[in-house]
Formats: sequence, C-alpha cells, structure tokens
Amino acid sequence: MILGKSTARFLAPVWAALLLALAPQAAMAQERAPVAPAPIASNPVPAEGVAPGADEVGVGASGAVDDKVDASSEKVAPGAGAYKPLGPEWIKGQPTPGALDVQSQYSPTGRQAFKLHFGLVIVMVAISLFVLALLIFVMVRFRKGRNPVPSRTTHNTAIEVAWTLIPVLILVAIALPSISLISAQYESAPKDAVTVKVTGYQWYWGYTYPDNGGFEVISNMLPEEEAAKRGEPSHLGVDNRMVVPVGEWIRLQTTAADVIHSFAVPSLWFKLDAVPGRLNERRLFIEEPGIYYGQCSELCGAKHAYMPIAVEAVPRAQFDAWVRSQGGTVGKPEAAAAPAAAPIQQPESSAQQPVGAPADAKASQPASAPATAPAAKPAA
Repeated sequence: MILGKSTARFLAPVWAALLLALAPQAAMAQERAPVAPAPIASNPVPAEGVAPGADEVGVGASGAVDDKVDASSEKVAPGAGAYKPLGPEWIKGQPTPGALDVQSQYSPTGRQAFKLHFGLVIVMVAISLFVLALLIFVMVRFRKGRNPVPSRTTHNTAIEVAWTLIPVLILVAIALPSISLISAQYESAPKDAVTVKVTGYQWYWGYTYPDNGGFEVISNMLPEEEAAKRGEPSHLGVDNRMVVPVGEWIRLQTTAADVIHSFAVPSLWFKLDAVPGRLNERRLFIEEPGIYYGQCSELCGAKHAYMPIAVEAVPRAQFDAWVRSQGGTVGKPEAAAAPAAAPIQQPESSAQQPVGAPADAKASQPASAPATAPAAKPAA
C-alpha cells in the first residue's frame, strides 16, 4: 500500500518521536544486569578517608545505587558500640500519605516560613473568591436576556485607580515578610557552629566533619526489605545518617563530585544546591531531637530517585559519642607551647658595638682583641 504525501508527512514525525522516547529505555534495559544484594552493615561507616572511587568499592544495596559506584560501609571504626542510632519512634520529618499541607517544621526558619505560607494561602483564597464573585455577578447582571442593548460605558476612574493600587498594596504586604524570610535563611552561621560538608555523588551522599577530625560518612539507600526490617520508610531509610547536635547552629556546606545535586529536607525548610567545583553554605538549627528525611531535589541521572537524606539530631553528649565512634575528635585541640626565645648574641668586637652601647658591653670584649693604633698626625 502506497501512502499519500500528507499521510507520510504526518507519520514521519510521529515515528521519530517514538524512536527518541523509547531509545533511552531500550539502552538502559540492555545495560541492566541482575546484581546480588550484599549484606548491609548496621554499624557506622569507616572514620577516615574520603569517598572511595568506583574501582575500590563492592556491591551495595540492591536497587539503591549502581554496583560500580556503591561506597563500602562494612568497616567499622573502633568504639562504634558507644553510640546507638535513634529508632523509628524518633521519626518526625517525613511525607504523610494523604497530607494536604507542608510537613511540620522543626527549625526557626521553617516556623517563620510556615506562617508566611499560611498567610499567603489565605490571601490567595480571598482573591480567588473575590474574582469568582465578580465573574458570577457579571454573568448574571449583564446577560443578554436582561440587557438586550449592551452598555457603552468605557471608563470609570475610581475603579481603574482601585484595581491598580490594591494589587500594589497586596504585593508590598507580601514582599516585606518574604524579604525578611530570605534574610533569615542566608545569615552567616556563628563562629562556634558545627561544620558539616555534604558532598553529592552519583548516587549517594557523603558527610564530612572538618571540625571533628575530617572523617567522612558515606550514606546509601537501604533496600526495601532492610528498611521494613528497621521500621524505616521505603526509599528514605539509609544505612548511615547525617548525625548533628540538636539545639545548636550548624554550618552546612554543599558541593558535588560529578553533577549538580540538591540537598533538601522539607521538615527543616532547608534546600541547597550541590555544584561541582563550588562550595555553597547555609546555616541550620534543629529544635527537637529526631530523624528528618529528605531527598536529592535536582535531576542528577538515572538513579536520582535513590538518593535519600536522613538527618539525625541528638543531644550534644550523644553526638560526641558518635564522633568518637567514628574515630573523630571532640573539642578544639590544645595550642602548642610557644618555643623559648633564643638569647641575644653579643657583638664579637668593639667595632661591632652600636653607638651609645653601655660600658659593660664594651668590658665584655675578649682580652685578646687587638688594640687599634691611634691615627698618625700629618706632616707639617
């Protein structure tokens, strides 16, 4: 059967679109191979070192990250038994099925943002109802059956001034608290804040603690069976959480090792992009101890959906115990004693004595020093 020119012109772009849409899925299906799940270590990750490379790691959680880039979690730092992770009863920040609003907030910035969000919802509802009432009024009042001859009114100064000034005042009323919220989010952290450096990898997270010895913790998503066994939500539970002290300011820095990621925890009102070659920074304060879940919020590749975030906020004593279990240090190192000052060396001859030197300095010259002969007088 020979197709007409119009039919061919229609089917050609449709066929090209199907090829473009199905080609990536076909390629991924060919590359995907079954991977045997490896046992997940229930203890923290090694204290020293940085994120292992693709050729240094073994097989990780099935369905979590690629078997070539999974980070090892089986080595345990000495003293790991001194710390116990929080159980599922401490979960506070997570999505709720059927919820209609944002998650409950557990940070000062989050509470401030929630108030602004609630106020904006009220403003939007009021404006929507007002516009709907105007539309219904116009449809009823100026319908054809009631007004066979349409009105020829074209201008109304009072109405035109009103619909210009009222929106301006509404926008100013929204801008003031919005600017205040932005300012609060990006204030600098205090000097004594705990620094945590978050590194995004494809497709897992690394948490480094520069103030506590510089160790790095690698965090991978748990398989669904392991998450259910631990009582954690599916696709949100991780083998190693980012542990931070509760009730203290945290200086959170983000970067990436490969592509752009985004560190986002909705219940803490925190979102910060992780960009390769760049170090972004924001402060964070968690008001209550607990577990707070988040996810990578920047499309970063095939397994973008398998990069959950779990933040565990604990009291300072438990945080210090966890740092020690990772082989880190607690507190500032003592300053080294200043070296003793070297004695001042005296000049070896009177010729090296400075002008106005004290007499005892001249007397300390060696006896064997040759005396300088007086200068001869010139002949007459």
